[in-house]
Amino acid sequence: MDELPEPILDKLIDASAAALGLPVAPEWKPAIKANLAVTLHLANMVATFPLPDEADPAPTFEA
Repeated sequence: MDELPEPILDKLIDASAAALGLPVAPEWKPAIKANLAVTLHLANMVATFPLPDEADPAPTFEA
């Protein structure tokens, strides 16, 4: 997956804020957009990382 174009990030920020009922001041949008772009880039790196077939999920420990 390539990087998302800025207009799509703007729409995602606006839609997410509306869905969550969060006010977003216009001066916050560049910082939110930068953080979201980095987060999506890192998520894409994790999602596309090739794992060998013999890789097992980590066990879950509960106290």
